[in-house]
Amino acid sequence: MGMFSRFTDIINANINSMLDKAEHPEKMIKLIITEMEETLVEVRSTAAKHIAEKKSLLRQIRVMETSAANWQEKAERAVNKARDDLAKAALSEKHKAVSEIEFLTKELESLEEFLTAVQEDGQRIQEKLTEAKRRQEALILRQQSAHVRLKVRERENVYNIDEALSKFERYQQKIDRVEAELEAYDLTKNNDLDSQFKALEDDENVELELDELKKKVANG
Repeated sequence: MGMFSRFTDIINANINSMLDKAEHPEKMIKLIITEMEETLVEVRSTAAKHIAEKKSLLRQIRVMETSAANWQEKAERAVNKARDDLAKAALSEKHKAVSEIEFLTKELESLEEFLTAVQEDGQRIQEKLTEAKRRQEALILRQQSAHVRLKVRERENVYNIDEALSKFERYQQKIDRVEAELEAYDLTKNNDLDSQFKALEDDENVELELDELKKKVANG
């Protein structure tokens, strides 16, 4: 059993209110659209049937109009021939045709009023259907946006950006320490070489001083 029981239910329906109260709006909007589309098909089918009926009434009226005109012509011919009896009979048939035309005309007027109402109902249902489809598109966009945000959150949990930056910082610090050690090694190495040269110079100075001291003692 659907949520709508008649055309006016759809026309008077507050779609936004229905969706706001629904536990599953996406399912509700699908159901609403399906019922509106089915109802619109029914309305169009009803309209088509009555349009065919209207065409039939118009044909019958034209036939009766032709018949009334023929009986009028026959009545005039009978009068010209002094056949009042035939003229009366012809006029009687003409009156029957005219009465039928009046009856069919009233039927046609009622049918046209009904078709106008059906057309208006169909237009209002179409407007409601368009509104429902716009709301469905909005719900779909919301769902897609929610899924995207959820995936971002899941990825953040798997690969936390802050943690990654922290790891990069620690790695950078490690590289800095290695580079500092290399610089310190090079500096130490250079200083050791300078010390060796200085020691060599000191040895040479001692040797020279020793030779001078030996000469001085020998000459003493």
